[in-house]
Amino acid sequence: MRSRGGGGGAMAAAAAAAAAAPAPEAWPELELAERERRRELLLTGPGLEQRVREAGGRLPPRLFTLPLLHYLEVSGCGSLREPGPGLAQGLPQLHSLVLRRNALGPGLSPELGPLPALRVLDLSGNALEALPPGQGLGPAEPPGLPQLQSLNLSGNRLRELPADLPRCAPRLQTLNLTGNRLDSFPAALFRPGALPLLSELAAADNCLRELSPDVAHLTSLKTLDLSNNQLSEVPAELADCPKLKEVNFRGNKLTDRRLEKMVHGCQTKSILEYLRSGGRGGGRGKGRTDGPEKEEARRRRRERRRRESGEGEEEEVGSTSRLLLRVLHVSENPTPLTVHVNAAVKDVRPFIVGAVVRGMDLQAGNALRRFLTSQTKLHEDICEKRTAATIATHDLRAVRGPLVYTARPPQDLKIVPLGRKEVKAKDLVRQLQLEAEEHRKQKKRQNVSGLHRYLHLLDGKENYPCLVDADGDVISFPPITNSEKTKIKKTTSDLFLEVTSATSLQTCKEIMDALVLKMAEINKYTLENKEDGSLSDPEADAVSGPPLGPSTSPSAEKDGSAPLVVEQVRVLDEDGHLRVVYPSKTDLGCAAPHVTVIR
Repeated sequence: MRSRGGGGGAMAAAAAAAAAAPAPEAWPELELAERERRRELLLTGPGLEQRVREAGGRLPPRLFTLPLLHYLEVSGCGSLREPGPGLAQGLPQLHSLVLRRNALGPGLSPELGPLPALRVLDLSGNALEALPPGQGLGPAEPPGLPQLQSLNLSGNRLRELPADLPRCAPRLQTLNLTGNRLDSFPAALFRPGALPLLSELAAADNCLRELSPDVAHLTSLKTLDLSNNQLSEVPAELADCPKLKEVNFRGNKLTDRRLEKMVHGCQTKSILEYLRSGGRGGGRGKGRTDGPEKEEARRRRRERRRRESGEGEEEEVGSTSRLLLRVLHVSENPTPLTVHVNAAVKDVRPFIVGAVVRGMDLQAGNALRRFLTSQTKLHEDICEKRTAATIATHDLRAVRGPLVYTARPPQDLKIVPLGRKEVKAKDLVRQLQLEAEEHRKQKKRQNVSGLHRYLHLLDGKENYPCLVDADGDVISFPPITNSEKTKIKKTTSDLFLEVTSATSLQTCKEIMDALVLKMAEINKYTLENKEDGSLSDPEADAVSGPPLGPSTSPSAEKDGSAPLVVEQVRVLDEDGHLRVVYPSKTDLGCAAPHVTVIR
């Protein structure tokens, strides 16, 4: 009996010790980020929702003890209702904060700011209804977000914008309000000098009833999208925005019948000229009635503003000729390229869209450098540092189809990365990690550059995605690198493009749209500005050999307006069923003003 009693006491003691012992680490990502002094952190995946729910619908307090973080993303978590206290105090160096597709709302308690270094804030796809003082983005005095450049509030339930937004974020350049319930803009948004750098304003799919004539005070505005609202008038003063290049008023009920037709079929330049000349689209049906002298004075002021802002040259180039994009359908193509998707990518990076573009001129001057630089910028901006999607571009001559998009264990995936020898994916990732650590030591700082910035996107993945050609060679390893086999050179004129994402097919399509239109702009500039080949990038020349002369350019024509041909690429599942084709009838629907799409 005594021995049993003693055993029972020992068991009780053991149970008590176990209860007193610390619980297993519920947030291994935070422990890893702290140990490796990381600057980037991504929290997502099926296990995140339960952990956030257990934390009371907030982010764990330990997250706010990582003061070195520059990039933080927490996405796709239906149990995240508020960030939680301590974010502003604990993450003072944060440059990018992505909290999309969660359940934040109806407000933000406590408010996010002040975040003095924040440049990108993405709160899209949440349940925000209002952002009043104390439950919003941050204080107005002093500015809570003084360096913020990009704000995405799309896909929420906002009925109004905070009136102090311009004071809270005075350096804002991009504002996305698409898909909310707004019926008006606050007057402070258009106050003279309030947002001097704002170049993109998107507020499609709201309930807007009026656009103030004071919109003309947005002197840097280049893109305005107010489609699918309840506007009845467009103020004539909109034409006074000196840099405005693209407007979208489709899906409204404009009382001016002619303007209603123009917004569906005419380019921005024609719409602005109509408003400027006294069309009945002006505020409350009143057109411009000023005499020719005042109109000429306005024209001169606009031209002076363009010259001072560096836009004059761009306007002159834009008006000399147009660029055509011709879509070649699969039925018209005797040898269409196809991509077969393996089920192995379902839990890794399931979405892919492809396209073939023919007729690029990368030989002249710095055309290749401009193309590669534009791809980098797309990765930084619309691809959200490759977290939303990754772009890969290939020399079509080196691509052997059909292609297979699949996933392999890191030890089984072999690739010849750009500028390197053949290596297994696990060894490549390890090499990049060592390079990143060496970079930190040499620079005596924590941030890294190049491919090293994207290594965290592979954390926790048992298999890595890859695109394999008909020879069995891996030509793409997203989101890290392409293969040397299909590297773009100055002699490349026909390209295969791919966009992969863990988010959605629509994300892939939107980014492919942006890439194709950017290529059209680059080609247009190259054809209209005959650069001397001797001014080209010496590194690119070393790779591809001496450039051909202008007369041998594969896409140049006498009139300088050769079209780019965009060939449809089909993506099929393992059973051969169509998953997506690009470009479809709905793709490339928002082409730039100087681009015409022929289908």
